[in-house]
Amino acid sequence: MSNKNDLLEKEEKTAKILEKEKKDITTIEKNMDSTLTPLEKKQFDVMSIFTLLVVIFIVSLLLLFGIFTLYNSLNRNIISGISIKGIDVSSLSPSDAKYRLDHELKSKLPEEITLKHGEFETTLSLSQMDVSFDTKSATDLAYQIGRNGNVFENNFQIISCWFGKINIEPNITFNKQLLRKNLEDLSSQLPDNVVQSSYYIENNELIITSGKEGNVVNVEATIEAIKNSISTLSAFTQPVEIVVKSEQPKEINIEQIYQEIRKDPVDASYTKEPFAIHPSENGMDFQISLEEAKAFIASEKKEEYVIPLRIITPNITTNMIGTEAFPDLLSTFSTRYVASNWNRATNLMLAGRKINGTVVMPGETFSYNKVVGARTIAAGYKEAPIYVEGKEVDGLGGGICQITSTLYNAVIYANLEITQRTNHQFIPSYVPASRDATVVYGALDFQFKNNRNYPIKLVCTVANGIASFQIFGMKQEDDCEVQISSYETGRSATSIYSEAYKILKRDGQVVDRQLLSKDTYKKH
Repeated sequence: MSNKNDLLEKEEKTAKILEKEKKDITTIEKNMDSTLTPLEKKQFDVMSIFTLLVVIFIVSLLLLFGIFTLYNSLNRNIISGISIKGIDVSSLSPSDAKYRLDHELKSKLPEEITLKHGEFETTLSLSQMDVSFDTKSATDLAYQIGRNGNVFENNFQIISCWFGKINIEPNITFNKQLLRKNLEDLSSQLPDNVVQSSYYIENNELIITSGKEGNVVNVEATIEAIKNSISTLSAFTQPVEIVVKSEQPKEINIEQIYQEIRKDPVDASYTKEPFAIHPSENGMDFQISLEEAKAFIASEKKEEYVIPLRIITPNITTNMIGTEAFPDLLSTFSTRYVASNWNRATNLMLAGRKINGTVVMPGETFSYNKVVGARTIAAGYKEAPIYVEGKEVDGLGGGICQITSTLYNAVIYANLEITQRTNHQFIPSYVPASRDATVVYGALDFQFKNNRNYPIKLVCTVANGIASFQIFGMKQEDDCEVQISSYETGRSATSIYSEAYKILKRDGQVVDRQLLSKDTYKKH
């Protein structure tokens, strides 16, 4: 009972205290109302409302920021305001953007561009050079805009793109190795190209021809000019100026020439077990001393220097060995010519005789220009039609490229390694496109390497309207049947494009297919 009374007593005391505090608060409020003027009360109310509005505004901004950030994080398309090469890709997925770019840019990219140097012009196939815009990297870059920073940076980028459009220029991709080779080969076609000094042997004489200063293609600078033309899409209407640089020919190195041609005679021989052929080689030396030859070259500037040679014949030549030395026919190829065109036929026979009987040892490289030599009047060559800057004119030695082309095909069928070959400006009449090889003494050569295990012998006949090459040697276990596939790949208003492949078969099954060349010819 006592505990209950104590509890009631405590509750009464607590109620009295709360009543007293309530009265005190009421008194304070009345005192405040009595001390504030009406203006101050109004200002107090305005401040309260302003504070409330600020709080609401900040909360709204934070809410909008959160919604905006969430939306962008869930967006899987390129943001608005982005173009690639002037093509709008806003709100597209990267794959859709790439598809649109590939479709539209392909129509804007020309099939070929014209390269120009003075009056000289040629064309370059962009498809053969694998030229294209790198749309994959461009769309990837476009997609990363607004995604590659923190949330504040990303949102700022997105908003900026709404007001300031962004245009991305895609990189240009191409087959650098093939484009460089085409431009390097182009140097020899320039009408003012540099000609290197060279030499050949004619009738026991070493004939050295001086080079002459000229221009060569500045490959890297021309590549940049081509890229800029493609990038600006001006290649449709304006030719690309070939960037050239002046170059002096190398000085005649008579000591190096002496080391290359001076040798002792070697008798031909062969063994049966194991079978090996060792062809004969003529010995050769200057009839004058090396110092006299140096003084002769340095004495005055000439277009041609003639140094007499001393030829030392071996006791046993390769021909003396007979057919046992080269028992197997590895390949043969023939072309037809007009026998009644005496000048041209004469040139073919002269070049063929130079090559006939040539033995190429394993690992050795055959050079057409070194074996055949310069095409001069003294060597017996006649005037016959050749092409100069797209026009047919008479030129000394005209027609000998038929011998080059015939040999080229025989070399391919023998599965030998081609190390240097250039196509004509126009498709010749005697072989199909991409089956030809042209030579220009001092500028363009045809070369191949004997990549077989045994020596080979070249046999050439030119008679009765047929030029023919046979290559003899010894067959190997890994030999394959060789076929050549060549065909046109396209045409433009001025050019013809073609490709050639070497197909290797064993037991009737294709074991390899190798690209021989991709070529561009002018139309007649």
